[in-house]
Amino acid sequence: MSYTDMQNKKIHQGRNIKRVREMLGIKQEALAFELGDDWNQKKVSLLEQKETVESDILAQVAQILKVPAEAIENFDEEQAVNIISNTFTSNDTSTLNAINVQPTFNPLDKMVELYERMLEQQKEMIEKLERLIEKK
Repeated sequence: MSYTDMQNKKIHQGRNIKRVREMLGIKQEALAFELGDDWNQKKVSLLEQKETVESDILAQVAQILKVPAEAIENFDEEQAVNIISNTFTSNDTSTLNAINVQPTFNPLDKMVELYERMLEQQKEMIEKLERLIEKK
């Protein structure tokens, strides 16, 4: 598949919502609870099957998941895998140059930061669910 084909390929926003939700360890029921009273697990499941999601709902989901809406709109796993594969399996010197790049940040620090953010989100979700249980 050429780069132009990948650019023209339609990105499945619902599937991307599911990927992000699962990476964060958030259940469909918890997302439905955050989206409001007219949402349930089945409705979230249907949302995740939609190729294109309404921008207001996408923005609301992104806010709940604490990621930019653009991350959901534009994420293409296949394209990311192809780029990584093409970069690190070729034998030209550009690969060597790419490997020798010194980042201006510590990648381990970024991973720890992401992990801590995910733990905080999970803690917030547990607290919200506990409050919901107390109300019943």
